[in-house]
Amino acid sequence: MSNPQAPSYEPLGVGRAITMIAWREIVTRARSKAFIITTLMLLLGILGGGYTVSVLTDREPEPIAVVVDAQATATAVENAAEQTGTLVEVTTSSGDIEADLVDTDVAAHVAIEGQAVDVTVWQELDGGLAAMVAVLAQQVALDTAISDLGGDPAEVDAAVLGAAPAITPLDPEGAQEIDPSQSILGLITGILIFIGLMMTGQMVAQGVVEEKSSRVVELLLATVRPWHLITGKVLGIGALGLLQVALVGGAGAASAAMFGLLENSPVRMGSAVGWLVVWFVLGYAMYAFILGALASLVSRQEDVGSVISPVMVVLVIPYMVGVSIAPYDPDSSLVVGLSYVPLFSPILMPIRSAMGSVEMWELLVAVGASVVLIVLLAALAGAIYSRAIVRTGSRIPLREAFSQLRSS
Repeated sequence: MSNPQAPSYEPLGVGRAITMIAWREIVTRARSKAFIITTLMLLLGILGGGYTVSVLTDREPEPIAVVVDAQATATAVENAAEQTGTLVEVTTSSGDIEADLVDTDVAAHVAIEGQAVDVTVWQELDGGLAAMVAVLAQQVALDTAISDLGGDPAEVDAAVLGAAPAITPLDPEGAQEIDPSQSILGLITGILIFIGLMMTGQMVAQGVVEEKSSRVVELLLATVRPWHLITGKVLGIGALGLLQVALVGGAGAASAAMFGLLENSPVRMGSAVGWLVVWFVLGYAMYAFILGALASLVSRQEDVGSVISPVMVVLVIPYMVGVSIAPYDPDSSLVVGLSYVPLFSPILMPIRSAMGSVEMWELLVAVGASVVLIVLLAALAGAIYSRAIVRTGSRIPLREAFSQLRSS
């Protein structure tokens, strides 16, 4: 293992040094085919998904065509359909049952004679009619029994249809119903931030090792300090990732507005996109400094995966909670508790925010905790990076890196 002397520094302003490094990262990576293709695929996926959802949700349910033998039967069929929630279109038969059913969209012919309900179909009974005709047969049998006892079936039917239980909620405020659009937005928000953090975090780690293995870093350190280098790299890749997330978030908002996906919805799209951007920035800063520092401990690209895998596991935890629990139960104690943990907040808090289940003070507390951790991680990452980036050869154990920090 070699341990070369750190190069001497030429005077260069901090701001200029960091800006130059950040701009280099932006230009280099923005021109890559991988970045361009990934961004286009995400944008097309969001726009295409919005169009697909609009087409599916705009479809009105088509009524099932039914012909009957008489007006009285039509009334009975409509009552049974109302009880079962079946959408039917009832017409009177021409008198020829076979002609009514063949080469038409009519699903069934219904006739009532006394207590018997006769349903004729061309091949098999439409699945949507099964419950309705069962209720119809029961209602006809009940009406017949009422008539035999001297009662008025019409009065009994009206009383039955109008009967409803009295429901008294003891905790009405706790029974807030989640709108499907809120769940979908929360789910998409969590997925986007997770993908963004995974992609940009790995870009930082791979970039650090690429420069170290090619010895480019030694040339760069002739004019800038190590912490300038890692800060510029984090800012440059972060700016590019932020652009990507902002484009995708903007495309989502535009798609929702263009296709009318949020009409009569409690979702506040502008707020959701705003917090999406804020939490991506905070999450990226935390994970990028950690991954950059860890990546500086190795000199080969094939070793990157092993050194950053523990951090990726940490990132997966809030993602799994965010997509499996949060969109359906955002007030779960597990979701709420983990959303305050800085490394978990960037995924869980925007999901809760998109679903309208978080108070402003909760957001401010989580943001404050994340900012404090970012400052600490930046200092720690800069110290580790400064000592490890000039060392080539085998992997530097993390314990050794920390022991060097304590001894310095």
